[in-house]
Amino acid sequence: MPSADKRARKKENARAAREQREAAVKRRKRNRSVITFGIVAVVFVGLIVVLSVGGGKKKKATTTTTTTAKVTTPTTIVTTEKLDPAKTYVATISTNLGTIKIQLDAKTAPIGAGRFAALADHGDYNGSRWHRVIKGFVIQGGAPHGDPTATVGHAVVGELPKGKYALGDVAAAKTQTDPNGTFDSQFFIVTGAQGEALPAQYADFGKVVSGMDVVRRIEALPVDANDDPTSKATIDKVTIAAT
Repeated sequence: MPSADKRARKKENARAAREQREAAVKRRKRNRSVITFGIVAVVFVGLIVVLSVGGGKKKKATTTTTTTAKVTTPTTIVTTEKLDPAKTYVATISTNLGTIKIQLDAKTAPIGAGRFAALADHGDYNGSRWHRVIKGFVIQGGAPHGDPTATVGHAVVGELPKGKYALGDVAAAKTQTDPNGTFDSQFFIVTGAQGEALPAQYADFGKVVSGMDVVRRIEALPVDANDDPTSKATIDKVTIAAT
């Protein structure tokens, strides 16, 4: 039979072992709590980062939309001018390479011609540029402030040609998704066979009557990969005169 000392030591050892087990359990619980808190903290911070990045992207997209996308804050709101079909209207386009004169077709294209006249009278073309030049095809310009991604707003739908486009014809440029005849502000001048072969989808509202040599000078400019002239090609001012 164990002595009293042996029973006391055995009891003390059992107590110590029990305390060690309890301490180990407490450490495991504490570690799980720390890990859980860490995971929650990481997830919380992650959510904040995601929201911040998402918000930043959304803000950036909104900024892009209002300045460059093709849907932009209108610089002005213009519809058309009512032109007298009995009169002859000539638009004078002053460029850094010379002057181009265009006779507007107020008789058979009153909407397209009236739109162009309204934009010119409002000064929307002044200080613009020719931003797209393709030899044997067209020269294109008239975007607000020379930014080809910008729009004036409140586009109209002008008259389509009944036949093919001809050399020197002036027509409204549009995106592929716009309805046929859509005219915001950009326009092009046909300079060759490729332009003459365009489908009748673009509002045709005028024709070059003077300055085709200037058109050729613009057409001959070197361009980059986006067909944007690498040298200056401005539209300084457009004025309308009626006789």
